[in-house]
Amino acid sequence: MKELFIKRFKYYKDLGDKTFVQLSEEQFFWQYNEESNSIAIIVKHIAGNMLSRWTNFLTEDGEKSWRNRDAEFVNDFKTKQEILDYWEKGWKCLFDALNQINNENINNTIFIRGEKHSIIDAVLRQLAHYPYHVGQLIYIAKMLKNEDWKTLSVAKNQSENFNKEMFSKNENIENSSPVCFANTKEVRDDYKL
Repeated sequence: MKELFIKRFKYYKDLGDKTFVQLSEEQFFWQYNEESNSIAIIVKHIAGNMLSRWTNFLTEDGEKSWRNRDAEFVNDFKTKQEILDYWEKGWKCLFDALNQINNENINNTIFIRGEKHSIIDAVLRQLAHYPYHVGQLIYIAKMLKNEDWKTLSVAKNQSENFNKEMFSKNENIENSSPVCFANTKEVRDDYKL
């Protein structure tokens, strides 16, 4: 299961990475208005959350006393490189933590803001949270790049061609569903109760 979690998180990190290479330094700091967040601010929040949630996650509450969540929404980055370095620091913390999950502790209870979570629930909680914000990053970047945007998924008006290619490549291959095998209702062993 750990490998599946890592795979899914890496997918969303990769989307962010592919977004960032398309942006100028100035575009990282653009805000639609005072109430909206720049890409820099969203990255600061995502990485800040990762550092708090995943540092010593097996033994400490995921909301660390040293975290200042409100400050995550005030930009103090000066360069694109600072933003990218902080992004990498957050993801490293997450992946290091995920690599600590094993068969002996996967059903353990951990805490976030004093609330009990199974490790699986805590991971799934963040697997909903981080992609939400990665989607925001992509949306802002697409607005900024407009016709210069290089799509990260199926290109506009290319669904039929994409589907044909995928079906031809993936005949008789396990699907990417974490629960079932391709073309069957058989549940994978690690999801059986």
